[in-house]
Amino acid sequence: MISFRHKLMRQRMQKVTLNNPELADALERNIETILELRRDADRRRSLQDRIADSITNFSGSMAFLYAHGVWFLLWILVNKGMIHGIAPFDPYPFNFLTMVVSLEAIFLSTLVMISQNRSAAQSDERADLDLQIDMLGEYEITKILQMVMQIARKLEIEGCEDEEIVQLEKTVMPAEVLKEMAARKKQVAGS
Repeated sequence: MISFRHKLMRQRMQKVTLNNPELADALERNIETILELRRDADRRRSLQDRIADSITNFSGSMAFLYAHGVWFLLWILVNKGMIHGIAPFDPYPFNFLTMVVSLEAIFLSTLVMISQNRSAAQSDERADLDLQIDMLGEYEITKILQMVMQIARKLEIEGCEDEEIVQLEKTVMPAEVLKEMAARKKQVAGS
């Protein structure tokens, strides 16, 4: 059964204006589907994920770097007694500044890891989708090749028994491919 979200996405896709004559309509629909999937994933983020992403995005910006440069400069100037009217509160070697920066680093690194974990989970979902589509495409291509070869054999077209074509007609078994790859990696590592 198709979920409400998928029905809504289909309706939106049907309304997409296909306006780039350089691109096939199917490609434009695919682009819009990808964008809609990303917008949907963004909407599903929890409040905590949105906050973590916002802080992570800001902390990875030049504005963050400039703000820290100004903050450190002011801190040092104040605590060296170079700004009149403001009494130093953290004399050299700036122990309080060191503690504040250390705490900030702990929180920022945790927020970055939270955002990276969420991004990794999204990447895993996309990789799974890619694998499913690739496997379906391989299966479809194999079936089409088998049908074409049946037609070619029926019409007695030359080259139908070419060894490479016969090999390509075999259904690909992903588990067997993975086993073979693992076995060959062992052989290379053992050499």
